Amino acid sequence: MKIDEKARYTRSHEWVRQEGTLWTYGITDHAQESLSDIVYVELPGVGEPFKQGAALGALESVKAASDLLMPVSGTVREVNEDVASSPEVINSDPFNQGWLLKFEPENPGDWETLLSPADYEALCASEGE
Repeated sequence: MKIDEKARYTRSHEWVRQEGTLWTYGITDHAQESLSDIVYVELPGVGEPFKQGAALGALESVKAASDLLMPVSGTVREVNEDVASSPEVINSDPFNQGWLLKFEPENPGDWETLLSPADYEALCASEGE
């Protein structure tokens, strides 16, 4: 399982990386492995606000469908159109080319509420037991 040391994580297997005033969001390597071959991505529109924990889109794979959950409250500022047209890139590169959207957090201090890379690794290890 790959981990991005610059990212923070959620218990629902999404990652967030701070890039200036925007945060980039995607699903983790662990999540893409669990889902298997991703065949469809539904992303929100630019400018849409979401509260923490709200469903902002969905992924479908050959195994299952899964909601994408907003890690903290914020407003979508950009979506990755390349992923919408080629969802398989999430499987091959979830942390770089496979990012899903960029959003402006309502409260940048919420960064501290997300899991550190070490805490996320421990979560994944405990789920595997």
